[in-house]
Amino acid sequence: MRDIALGLVALGVPRGVKLSVIGDNRPRLYWAQVAAMCLGGVSVPVYQDSIAKELAFVLNHAEVSVIVAEDQEQVDKILALKDQLPALTLLVYEDPRGMSQYRFPWLRSLQEVEEAGRRFGAEHPGRFQAEVEKGRMEDLALIAYTSGTTGNPKGAMLTHTNLVETGSTLMRAEDVRRDDDWLAYLPMAWVGDSLYTMVMNLMVGFTVNCPESPETVQRDLRELGPSTVLAPPRIWENMLTGVQVRAADAGGVKRMVFDRFRAVAERAEILRAEGKSVPLGLRLQHALGEFFVYGPVRDQLGLRRARWAYTGGAPLGPDTFRFFRSFGVNLKQVYGSTELTGLASLQPDAEANPTTAGRPCPGIEVKIGDKGEVLVRSAGVFKGYFKNDEATREVIGPDGWFRTGDAGFVDPRGHLVIIDRAKDVGALADGTAFAPQFIENKLKYSPYVREAVAFGDGKPFVAAMIAIDPSTVGSWAERRNVAYTSYADLAQKPQVRALLREEIRRGNETLPEAQQVRRFLLLTKDLEADDAEMTRTRKVRRRYVFEKYASVIDAFYSGQEQVALVSTVTYEDGRQATVQSTVTIEDVTGAMAHV
Repeated sequence: MRDIALGLVALGVPRGVKLSVIGDNRPRLYWAQVAAMCLGGVSVPVYQDSIAKELAFVLNHAEVSVIVAEDQEQVDKILALKDQLPALTLLVYEDPRGMSQYRFPWLRSLQEVEEAGRRFGAEHPGRFQAEVEKGRMEDLALIAYTSGTTGNPKGAMLTHTNLVETGSTLMRAEDVRRDDDWLAYLPMAWVGDSLYTMVMNLMVGFTVNCPESPETVQRDLRELGPSTVLAPPRIWENMLTGVQVRAADAGGVKRMVFDRFRAVAERAEILRAEGKSVPLGLRLQHALGEFFVYGPVRDQLGLRRARWAYTGGAPLGPDTFRFFRSFGVNLKQVYGSTELTGLASLQPDAEANPTTAGRPCPGIEVKIGDKGEVLVRSAGVFKGYFKNDEATREVIGPDGWFRTGDAGFVDPRGHLVIIDRAKDVGALADGTAFAPQFIENKLKYSPYVREAVAFGDGKPFVAAMIAIDPSTVGSWAERRNVAYTSYADLAQKPQVRALLREEIRRGNETLPEAQQVRRFLLLTKDLEADDAEMTRTRKVRRRYVFEKYASVIDAFYSGQEQVALVSTVTYEDGRQATVQSTVTIEDVTGAMAHV
């Protein structure tokens, strides 16, 4: 970090630099961020899979002057945008492969920067420490851009105080140890990764491990067996899907053993969650299950050594949550937001529950405001949105309370319960409460459902758009000799529609009658962040989806059996293409056809 910082000084980069990193999780990209902070600068990490339009907005808005890119692919992205980035003065790359023919005066390798820093440091002893000593706790350290569910993302300004105090709060609330192993695989632009991989690592001193590549994360997770884990709901859902698929593909005896001990684990977990004692016979069966099923499954997932695991960023379905708890994973909910430096509440080990977000952490105040909105006040509340004072005033009151935008309440035990985004909570035509995320999580418990969007606010019943999981549905179709050519073709097979109809019916059995899904259709493509349907953290951009699929919503509630669907595909460079198709709308009624 010292060499990188002094190398930037040697190349004429001024104090207070705004430095961005783009790429997969790599040690030197983290070092570059802290190097900028050592110079009184600000880190502005961006999502490595962002399309050109998104990158240009964030880099311009944040006035980034130095970018550290992982490799040739990321350098090419920036080169294509160079004319749109007037503040950019230096582009640095870490991996030199494929870069030998690139010749620009403002393009340097990270090795060159470090070598320049070593020379500068030898000529100017004490300069690095002098730069560090100029820093103050109230200085800006990080601009973390929000997920942008309702429009362009906003840059949340986080100070050193925000980061250090939130790290200290987490250390008081959780068992974080110096000998912990951590796998840094989440996007560096997500505030949760910045908090744990950078801030907590520097404060505690545990070991951070970076995956070989995004494609090897699951293998690396198993090889490492980290002692602490943080993952968004999509990762936990994918893990569960993998377990369910392997169990379904196993031989008759293995499948019978798995199903038997899974039922034992769920019964024991429900009793524990309700505060009841587990009968001796059930405990003995559970001990056998640990040997034959639970331990091997945790080992396959890389979770055998995990003392605790967090799910955060969005609600996790109760069925998925209960599955991991029942198999011996100390999975707990954590709640926070970018503006809160990623932390507000978490669940103690003995109080993990799929229906709450845990207790407010020590030193963090939570109260419920008008219309049930959750308000938070803490040392982690951000300084404000960069270059957006109006938006800042809308969410931070004069008394320091931050309006989260989430609807919730505090239960009798003192746990915070998040219902949904306040703006998304509504009611059906008959007045029945409608919280779309709750229904969507029920649907996504199925291994065949990748994404779901529920409709119903102001409507007579609930309807849903489903994006199938192409891997699990594809395997299901191949085992039954159902031929298909593409995602769109697979999704519109009558057999697949019948399969998903039954999966939705099973989900409906766990929902109140008024909130059960009555009609659905299968999309001809997955919901994508590149197409603005999802954020980079896999949250549905509801306003945009409602506008884009307005014809589908009309068809659901006008009784139509088919609807014309126009799907837009966005390429990395911003080009778009459209695909037109006619999609069948299904009613969730009657017996399932033979599939």
